[in-house]
Amino acid sequence: MLLIRDKRIEVAGVSLQYDRTPVLENIDLTVYDKDFLAITGPNGGGKTTLLRIILGLLPPLSGTVSFYRNGLEVPYLNMGYLPQKNAIDSRFPLTVSEVIFSGLMGEKRFLKPFTPEQRLRVEEALSLVGLERFAERPIGKLSGGQMQRALLARALVSRPEILLLDEPSSYVDQEFEERMYEIFREINKTTTVILVSHELNRMEEMATRIVRINRSIREINNREL
Repeated sequence: MLLIRDKRIEVAGVSLQYDRTPVLENIDLTVYDKDFLAITGPNGGGKTTLLRIILGLLPPLSGTVSFYRNGLEVPYLNMGYLPQKNAIDSRFPLTVSEVIFSGLMGEKRFLKPFTPEQRLRVEEALSLVGLERFAERPIGKLSGGQMQRALLARALVSRPEILLLDEPSSYVDQEFEERMYEIFREINKTTTVILVSHELNRMEEMATRIVRINRSIREINNREL
């Protein structure tokens, strides 16, 4: 019996140039509900650029990105994003919990405090990444691995429909890396995951699909890795 899955994201004919140098050329990609899509390829091949276009942080030179929910096109999806590098200036006067709360700003009512349910979700996110005792620590006092955990918690706290991860194992130690794999497996039961890595290793075990990007795109299977 043929399994028909709902599509969530459709990238059609997307191209982008920097200073007339092609970065992405005519990218077509469909992401389905509960996919665990691994994106690999060389440095500078356009992996991060594609994520940023999907997130709406970069406009493509040509092509479109469309979103779907329950078979219907919608203007946006709730997406959580773990960037490749620390996206928060460590000199900024924020605590770890405030960084994670920032992941809920899209659903917070204007000039209203966070609700008890939202505060509970922040506590759960802190626990998930093992940062409970660092909740009130300034982010400038965190190690690189601890900052990566805090940004992962921020990406997860809104319970996103789509989770985008750019080199998520950067900076984290081996112990938490194992825990991170467990988190991704559990999240993928209800959430579509798109993960970028130039070195897949363990990620390929979890991926339902793997694509390689080097300006253009092609889907590959594990035997080609």
